[in-house]
Amino acid sequence: MSTVHEKTLEMKRSVYHLLINGEQVEGATGETFKTYNPATGEVIAEVAKASKEDADRAVQAARDAFNHGKWKMWPVGRRAQILNKIASIMRSRFNEIVELEILDTGKSLAAAQGQVTQAIEDFEFYAGAIVGHRGVVNNVPGQFHNYTEKEAVGVCAQIIPWNYPLMMAAWKVAPAIAVGCSVVVKPATLTPLTAIILGEICLEAGVPAGVVNVIPGSGREIGNHLVEHPHVDKVAFTGSTPVGKDIMGRASETLKRVTLELGGKSPNIVFEDADVTAAVDGSLFGIFYNSGQSCEARSRLYVHEEIYEAFMEQFVAKTKQLVLGNPFDKGTHVGAIIDQQQVDVIDGYVQSAKADGATIVTGGHASAPEGYEKGFWYAPTIITDVTHEMKAVNEEIFGPVVVVMPFKDEKEAVRLANDTSFGLGSAVWTKDGAKATRVANQIKAGIVMVNCPFSAFPGTPFGGYKQSGFGRELCIETLDLYTETKSILSYYGSRPLNPFGL
Repeated sequence: MSTVHEKTLEMKRSVYHLLINGEQVEGATGETFKTYNPATGEVIAEVAKASKEDADRAVQAARDAFNHGKWKMWPVGRRAQILNKIASIMRSRFNEIVELEILDTGKSLAAAQGQVTQAIEDFEFYAGAIVGHRGVVNNVPGQFHNYTEKEAVGVCAQIIPWNYPLMMAAWKVAPAIAVGCSVVVKPATLTPLTAIILGEICLEAGVPAGVVNVIPGSGREIGNHLVEHPHVDKVAFTGSTPVGKDIMGRASETLKRVTLELGGKSPNIVFEDADVTAAVDGSLFGIFYNSGQSCEARSRLYVHEEIYEAFMEQFVAKTKQLVLGNPFDKGTHVGAIIDQQQVDVIDGYVQSAKADGATIVTGGHASAPEGYEKGFWYAPTIITDVTHEMKAVNEEIFGPVVVVMPFKDEKEAVRLANDTSFGLGSAVWTKDGAKATRVANQIKAGIVMVNCPFSAFPGTPFGGYKQSGFGRELCIETLDLYTETKSILSYYGSRPLNPFGL
C-alpha cells in the first residue's frame, strides 16, 4: 500500500456517530455496523446504526430548527456566506476527504478527486444562486397587485446512494439549506463516512444545530420511516428505479414532494463522421469511469456500420490497457466494485448475455489485481452480438460492462437509443452540427452529451425522463424543488370592492 494510504489509516477514526441536533451521538439501541474498504475487504470503521427512534429525534430536531430557529429567517446573503465557508473548509481538508472517500468506496484517486471537487463547487454554486432566487411581479387587471415569494418547503429527507457518497450528498444538502430548509441525511450503509464528515463541516461553518442531521442506518427501515414520517415535507432520493417507485407510493400517503434520480441504460451513438479516436476515448470514460457504477453510464454503445470495425479495434485495445489496482495510485484507471453482492450481480448479467448467444470480447469475469485478492473487482467488459431482447441490453448492470451494436443510419440509431424504459443520459459523436442537433432533439433523455464524455457541472441540470425519475438537480431550478411559491394578491383601489353589488 502507498504511504498516503497508510497515513490515512492512522488518522481515521475507529468509530463514527450519528449527527443529531448538532451533537455526535450513539444510536438509541447502541448498535453499530462495519464499513469496509471494497478494494481490500478490510474493515475501515464502526458506524453507529440509527433506529426509528433516532430517525424521530433527527426529524424533530430538523422540525424545531425549521419552525423555531433562525436559519430560514437569515438574509440570503448571510446563508450564502455560510455555504461559501462550508466549501472553504472542505477545500482545506481536501486530501483527507478524498482519501476517506477512496477508502469507503474503492474508487480511483482521479475519480475521488473529481467528485470531491464538484461537491465543493456545489456549495459555491448555490451560495451564488440563492442570492438571485426570488419571486416575481405578475401582470394583473386594474387596481390589483400580484407578486410571489419563495418560501422554504420545510424538513427534507435526503437518501444518498453508495456510488457517489459525498457528491450526491452535496447535490442535495447545498440547495436545501441554501433556501432555508432543514435536512435529515440518510447515507448508504455501504458508504456513510464522508456524509457524516460533511454534516460536521456544516456545523463548523456556522449552520445552526438541527438544520443538518446525518443518520446512517438501514434503508429499508430508516429510509422507509423517513419517507412515511408525517413531519417530513419532502424526500429527495437517488438510487434504483424499483426503490424509487416504492418511495413514491409511500410518500403519496402524506402527499410529500418527491425528487427521484433513478437508474439508467444510457445510449452512446458514434456516427460515421465522428472523430474515431475522440469517440473511443470518450466512450471508455463513459462506461468505465467509477467502475461503471454510475446511473448515467453509457452502457449501450451504438457504432455506425461503416466505422464499426475500425472503432472496435481501438476500443477493445484501449479497454485492455485500462489499469486496475491500488486506488491511491495515480496510474489506476478503474477502481473496485462496492461489494461482493454487486460483483455477483454484474457477473450474472454477463453470464446471461453469454447464455443468450452474445460474445464476450474482453473481460467477463471477476479480476482482482495482485495484492487485492480479498477485495471486490470486475474486469472491464465488452459484449457484442447482442439484441434488444437480451436482459443485459435492457436492464441496468451498474458495473464496468458495455454492450455494443452496429447501426446503419440516423433513423435506426435514434430508434435503438429510445428503445428503453430509462431516459437519463445519452451521448452523440459526430462532426455534423446539424445531425448532432437533430439527434439530440429526438433522444428521450434528460442529458445529451455531444462530442463530450462529461455529463454534469454545477449549473447544468441533471435528471431523467421516463423511469429514470423526475426533477432536476445541480442547477438553479433545483432551488424551486425545495421551495413553495406563495402568491400574494392585493387591491389598492380607492373604492371598496363589492362583488355581489349589495
